[in-house]
Amino acid sequence: MPRYVIERTLPGAGKMTERDLKALSIKSCNVLRELGPDINWVESFVTDDKLYCIYVAPNAEMIREHASKGGFPADSVAQVRAVIGPVTAE
Repeated sequence: MPRYVIERTLPGAGKMTERDLKALSIKSCNVLRELGPDINWVESFVTDDKLYCIYVAPNAEMIREHASKGGFPADSVAQVRAVIGPVTAE
């Protein structure tokens, strides 16, 4: 199943408390349960003003539906075409 990187602008994201991040995570998981087993949240990276989220889903439309139902921004939804790292250079 395709993997996606979602860029979400969230001013002050890097200053969110553990409690804030937990509440955001709970909200996301509730929407995921509603959407069913075809969409999965892998992880998210929190920076100063953005979240970069990794999801597995059948299509970008499902990612956008999750964002819409959860009230989350989805500024960019890009399908991952390859994953590389230091081992790729060997």
